[in-house]
Amino acid sequence: MQDTIRHNLNQLRNHSGKIIITAHHKPDGDAMGSTLGLYNYFKNAGIDSSVIVPTDYASNLNWLPGNDDVRIYADDMQACDNEIKNADYIFCLDFNALSRINQMGEMVSESNAVIILIDHHQSPEDFDNERFVEIGASSTCELIYRYINTHLDSTLMNEKVGQCIYTGLITDTGSFRFSSTTSTTIRTAADLMDLGVVPDKIYRSLFDQNRIERLQLLGHLLSNKLEILEEGKVALGYLTLEEIERFNIVTGDTEGFVNYGLGIAGVKMSALIIDRGPLVKMSFRSVDAFPCNIFSAENFNGGGHKNAAGGASQDGLEQTIDKFKSVIQNYRAFL
Repeated sequence: MQDTIRHNLNQLRNHSGKIIITAHHKPDGDAMGSTLGLYNYFKNAGIDSSVIVPTDYASNLNWLPGNDDVRIYADDMQACDNEIKNADYIFCLDFNALSRINQMGEMVSESNAVIILIDHHQSPEDFDNERFVEIGASSTCELIYRYINTHLDSTLMNEKVGQCIYTGLITDTGSFRFSSTTSTTIRTAADLMDLGVVPDKIYRSLFDQNRIERLQLLGHLLSNKLEILEEGKVALGYLTLEEIERFNIVTGDTEGFVNYGLGIAGVKMSALIIDRGPLVKMSFRSVDAFPCNIFSAENFNGGGHKNAAGGASQDGLEQTIDKFKSVIQNYRAFL
């Protein structure tokens, strides 16, 4: 644990400027859960804050308390830049490098605000003034819960805060089935239930609100675009830009597709490669020893966690697939 937090609740209350809370581009459940969890907590504490995220996010997160107050940086850059410029504090959640917030990163780096980083990704860059970072934590939401308990006032947490934090717990742990799940994670979930969180209600809100196009694309992927490599130990799925457009796919629709490969007996590593034009985006998942983060960093300009990482390529879909099939052979010792 890296804990260099110096500012307490009273100092956050007695500021004259703005508090900004942000997360990485294309924010997922952990990113939005942590930002809105902290936002709702500050609301309870009488602290004025704003959530600004770089880009839009999946519609299955729109039910989160405080969602209507979220600002999308890409939609209103000038106004958001002014807020960032006048901020006293900027909370950076669930990312380890300013490049992860796109153009916002430049404004944050030029800001005179106190930058507070709360994150669980490996090798965080040195852009913050204070940090609450633990690489082994299941999620940034778990760290938000601990940050509130350690440095703020836990009695100000309520069901809305709990709903947001629980969302990050279950999305980043695969509903508590990934190896990142610890006894601390489970105890945190239990504490959130004591605040009024109803697990099955949140699960349905997150995972049972699919667009028909999403399920049709998933069926197409599993039936026609999934290959098994390396003697049954690697699953590779891929989608063209034409397929993404034909199925009318929107932000968040392919979330979780990569996990289906791990449901095949014997598979240790699953990859999903999608042509997003101009970039080809990749998601990697694994079980046991396979280091997705190292594989991604060494071959596809990416990173993440040991068992969950992402990458990108400018080489086009076919070349990227060919490269994947070639370089995966160098990691057979981990399969």
